[in-house]
Amino acid sequence: MNPTRGFTGRPRAARPGLPPGQYDAGDDWPVLSAEVTPEIAPADWTFRVGGLVAEPRTWDLAQARLLPASGYAGDIHCVTGWSKFGVRFGGVSLDAFLDAAGPLPSATHAVAHAHTGYTANLPLADLTGGRAWIVWEYDGEPLAAEHGGPARLVVPHLYFWKSVKWIAGLELLDHDEPGFWERNGYHARGNPWEEQRYAGD
Repeated sequence: MNPTRGFTGRPRAARPGLPPGQYDAGDDWPVLSAEVTPEIAPADWTFRVGGLVAEPRTWDLAQARLLPASGYAGDIHCVTGWSKFGVRFGGVSLDAFLDAAGPLPSATHAVAHAHTGYTANLPLADLTGGRAWIVWEYDGEPLAAEHGGPARLVVPHLYFWKSVKWIAGLELLDHDEPGFWERNGYHARGNPWEEQRYAGD
């Protein structure tokens, strides 16, 4: 599979906070998925943290909601070229889940798994310190299925393919292990400010 080079011919707004090569999507939120949108009832959703942790843990949605509420308000950026400003997600900081499981000192990376089988790799440093969330609300409403509901990972400082929809779990590792798009030509990290779209960028 060859990675798409994204949209072409779109206006490039000279807006502060817009990474290079991006355009402001305004009120639109394009739906782009590598897989068919699954039907996952909120009561059936679970999230597991395993791998190099002191105590593997699994939460259902009701248990996750008992963790300290947290959210993200800011901007998101897609590798295909659009950026969306002023989004508001509600959920729990990923730090709360990781603290409960206890990452081992040898853990340096994670593979995020979706309930569909999709995966994405991330350095553990990009998931800790208030930089990532598990979210189930958008603008105060339940997160729509096409945008990853019942719950998704949000890592807003990286391109949005790293913010895995229909998140099922994290496996902590002592090495980097490419996920779905990374195996198909996308960049290992995906920093929008450095235009890390594709391998070699």
